[in-house]
Amino acid sequence: MPFVSIRISGSASKEQKAGIVADVTSSLVTRLGKNPAAVQIVIEEVSTENYGAGGVLIADRDAPKAATSEGDAHAGPSQ
Repeated sequence: MPFVSIRISGSASKEQKAGIVADVTSSLVTRLGKNPAAVQIVIEEVSTENYGAGGVLIADRDAPKAATSEGDAHAGPSQ
C-alpha cells in the first residue's frame, strides 16, 4: 500500500489539491502497477512563517522589499 506525504509551502485550493491527488495516484498506478484504491496521499500545507531556507523565513524572503532612497540611509538631508 503506497503512502505519499507531500508538503507545500503556503496553501493550495481544494481543486488544486484534488488534482495533485489524482495525478500522483495515476502515476503510481501507471509506473508501479498499484491499485488506486490502495494509494494514500496526505498533503500538508506549511505556513511560510513556519518554513525557512538559507537562514531566512520564506515569508520574509518573499515579502516585497521596502523602497529605500539612494545613498546612505543614515546620512542627513543632502545639501
